[in-house]
Amino acid sequence: MIKSLLLSFIISTITGKYIIDILKKRRIKQIQRQEGPETHLSKAGTPTMGGIFVIITFIIVGLLALITGLGDISNKAYFMYILFASFMCGMVGFLDDFLKVEKKNTDGLSPKKKLGTVAIIAFIFAIISIFVFKKDTIINIPFLKNINLNKILYIPFSILVLLATTNTLNLTDGIDGLASTVGTIIMTFLLVIALKVENIEVAMMLVIAIGGFLGFLLYNWNKAKVFMGDTGSFFLGGVIGIAAMALNIPVYLFFVAIIPVVEAVSVILQVVYFKKTKKRLFLMAPIHHHFEKKGWSEVKVVFVFSAITIIGAIISYIGYIV
Repeated sequence: MIKSLLLSFIISTITGKYIIDILKKRRIKQIQRQEGPETHLSKAGTPTMGGIFVIITFIIVGLLALITGLGDISNKAYFMYILFASFMCGMVGFLDDFLKVEKKNTDGLSPKKKLGTVAIIAFIFAIISIFVFKKDTIINIPFLKNINLNKILYIPFSILVLLATTNTLNLTDGIDGLASTVGTIIMTFLLVIALKVENIEVAMMLVIAIGGFLGFLLYNWNKAKVFMGDTGSFFLGGVIGIAAMALNIPVYLFFVAIIPVVEAVSVILQVVYFKKTKKRLFLMAPIHHHFEKKGWSEVKVVFVFSAITIIGAIISYIGYIV
């Protein structure tokens, strides 16, 4: 797995350089919202859809892992299946980014179409998990006993989890290095659990994704040379959601993924509060922009939010082992 991690990081780093050049030549660039933070207006023109080279890395290293190991045919089939499900989440984001570039504005897929497509992916994922791979429907609750959802409840629950992870990571992606750093910490926690329960297929998927996003982070750290776009954020959310469901620990995301959760809640509260009072609860939502408006630098936001995520991961691990 160490070899896969290093290989994924190297391929992502090398591929990234060429993909960024291609994105620049094709003028696939970020279009900033005029109502966004003033400091972000200078980012207009930065290449976006950088998640493409993470996905390319994911496919290459994933296929190599499939060919060289992972046990018998059933292990290989399951590994290929979770890779493909994560890939499809990334493709939803890719289509959204592509339409934004074509229209030359911030409108891509409508929210209904994005939610609907991810819901279909999650539905198929749950059905295949239960009826083809005979996965149990047990859900591990931190600090408490496990609960066993029946098959009827497990399917809508799976849809809810994948919708939540893809959309909350998408909202978290708004500052240089934020989503990729927070997402990598979350995936590292999931990797620790996967290794603990000896789920090698999920562990390998996470190792490859972590290496890919670490390579991406070299280009995404402030000041970013490329943004992941919805391609990257939906793919990242897909990997996290699918891994959490496969490990029976989606509830732990309330702790370890506290930042994406708070980002989403801040948007909901902002909308509800504004509709009722015609005033803003936060200076701007998602909440990372609120702190920017308060004078925090992007680097400070990333460090503080990452530290909170690490604390959430520690609490989650304690909740798992007790």
